[in-house]
Amino acid sequence: MTGADRIVHVSAAVVTGDGGRTLVVRKRGALVFQQPGGKPDPGESAVEAVAREVREETGLVVGPDAFTPLGRFTDIAANEPGHRVVADAFTVDVGDQVAVAGSEIEELRWLRAEDVATTPLAPLSRNQLIGFAWR
Repeated sequence: MTGADRIVHVSAAVVTGDGGRTLVVRKRGALVFQQPGGKPDPGESAVEAVAREVREETGLVVGPDAFTPLGRFTDIAANEPGHRVVADAFTVDVGDQVAVAGSEIEELRWLRAEDVATTPLAPLSRNQLIGFAWR
């Protein structure tokens, strides 16, 4: 396996809602929470992928035009040992929409800033993305 094979490319969303909350999800079998998102399908843009993944994982329906790009971030992959994740990240505010765990999601949580310290988060979430929820 080469160094290039050890990279996982994803799209991720910092989803915010009413009351200063941000949504994180825990995939089936995972120990940590992370922002909703996942790997783009062939021919799918990063923003199309994040809109699809948010809908599949949380039931929140948000069009690609509602997402604001944050940039590209890299950290240790939480669910693929020995890999690094490269994420095209976006923010989106869903107001008072209700999220429901779907697809491969075992649990979702709405966090406030004071919950971050005690929530098990993936490295990309903790080190790079979660803080954008309160900027």
